[in-house]
Amino acid sequence: MVTADNIMSPDDIVGLLRENNLDKYVSYFAEQMLLYRAAITKVRTTLETLDDEFHVKNDYNPIHHIETRLKTPRSIFGKLQNRGYPVTMQSIHDNLTDIAGIRVICNYIDDAYRIADLLIAHDGITLLEKKDYIAKPKPSGYRSLHLIVDVSVYMSEGSVSVPAEIQIRTIAMDYWATLEHRLKYKNEGKVPPDLYGKMKTYSESLADMEEKMQELQRETENYK
Repeated sequence: MVTADNIMSPDDIVGLLRENNLDKYVSYFAEQMLLYRAAITKVRTTLETLDDEFHVKNDYNPIHHIETRLKTPRSIFGKLQNRGYPVTMQSIHDNLTDIAGIRVICNYIDDAYRIADLLIAHDGITLLEKKDYIAKPKPSGYRSLHLIVDVSVYMSEGSVSVPAEIQIRTIAMDYWATLEHRLKYKNEGKVPPDLYGKMKTYSESLADMEEKMQELQRETENYK
C-alpha cells in the first residue's frame, strides 16, 4: 500500500501566517493544526491496520493507497471569506469540517463500503455526516463516498474532538475525479456544456465497467 501526504509542517504554517500579517494567530493556529495533524495520523493508522489485517487473514488488500492533506492557512481563511463567515479561530472550529482530509482509494466498490463501515465502528471515530455519491452520483457524474467524522485525539491535558473529512472511492472513481478536476482547473472552475455531457457519459461507462469487474472479483472469490 502506498501512502501519499500533503501535510504542512508547523514551521511552514507559522511562516504563511506571518506572510499574510496574521501574527496574532500564530501560536493558537499552530496548536490547532497540531490537533488536525494528529486526527489525520489516527485515521490513517486505523486504515492501515485494517488493510494489514485483511492481508494477513485473507491474503488481500482492499485499500490501494491513501492520500492525506491539511488545508493551508491561506486556504482556510479564504474559504471562510468566500462563505461570508468571520475570520476567527472560533469560526474555523464552527464552520469548517474539512481542514483535515483523508482520501482512501480502494480496489472495488464493495471494498469502499466495507472500509467505511469498519472505520466508523472504531472507538474514537464517530460518524457525523455521510454522503453517498456512489449510490447517487452528482449531476456531473462524480462518484465517491464522503464521511465527516469526529476523531478523539488524546493530548497531555485530555481528549479533544477534531473533525475530519474522509473520501472513499475506487481507482476508477479517482481516475475520473482527477480528470474532472483538471478540466475545471483549466477552465477556471467551469466546464463547457458539450464537455459536461461527455464527462457524465464517460462516468457512466466507467461505472458499468466497474460493476462488471466487481462481479468478476466475486466470482473469483467463490471459485477459490
